[in-house]
Amino acid sequence: MSGHVAIVTGANHGIGAATANALATAGTAVLCAYWRVRDAEDPAVPQAYRDSRLRGADHVVAEIEAAGGRAVAVGADLTDPAAPARLFDLAEKRLGPVDILVNNATGWVQDTFAQAPTDHHGRALRPVSPATWSAQFAVDAMAPALLIGELARRHTARGATWGRIVGLTSGGELGFPEEVSYGAAKAAQTNYTMSAAVELAPLGITANMVHPPVTDTGWVTDSVRDVVAASPRLVNVATAAEVAEVIAYLASDAARLITGNTITLR
Repeated sequence: MSGHVAIVTGANHGIGAATANALATAGTAVLCAYWRVRDAEDPAVPQAYRDSRLRGADHVVAEIEAAGGRAVAVGADLTDPAAPARLFDLAEKRLGPVDILVNNATGWVQDTFAQAPTDHHGRALRPVSPATWSAQFAVDAMAPALLIGELARRHTARGATWGRIVGLTSGGELGFPEEVSYGAAKAAQTNYTMSAAVELAPLGITANMVHPPVTDTGWVTDSVRDVVAASPRLVNVATAAEVAEVIAYLASDAARLITGNTITLR
């Protein structure tokens, strides 16, 4: 994958950071986009996880550069509709034309239609409101749509013939109870990505979604592990690096025939 340039959103921790490292290891230059998120105090969410969401991505860039790769870290508020164009401008200036886009960032607002104050893990819930909807859809639906559009526009303008789009989703056919706006926004992103798979196929661009299993990016508690162990549907608690391996594969030449899929990992 030498010679390619990727934008990875939410690259300051978890799956995004692992994906940036995996792509860089394969020879891709990576723009690590991030935004520091200050989560409300919640005794059911590990403090280390909240701290990781407050970090920048300089430590990810340092790891990549120490291994001989190329990367830059950029703070980007994806609720700003102008952010996608700025990310592409900076990537082109510092690294070269972008041909891999990984839509990993998420707003992760836990909201519900029910009136329960906490979910079944004891994490605080908020009622659905314009604020929760806007926070979730801006990052998980609008930003991916604009980033895909920016990739397509620039790809077409330079006559490129190779590109990769990978997004991350969650929830299921019954939505995402207790995280209803998150699930709905991810469904919207999936729809955008499937449309991109069809519309952009003549340009040599593939587009897929990855549905990770429960992934321990710092938020997994013993309560979560107990639910996974007892579930007939959930098989593994994955590491971020394991999920990143799949994303990096979808961004490779070997995955040229894989497009228009939601790939469920278990």
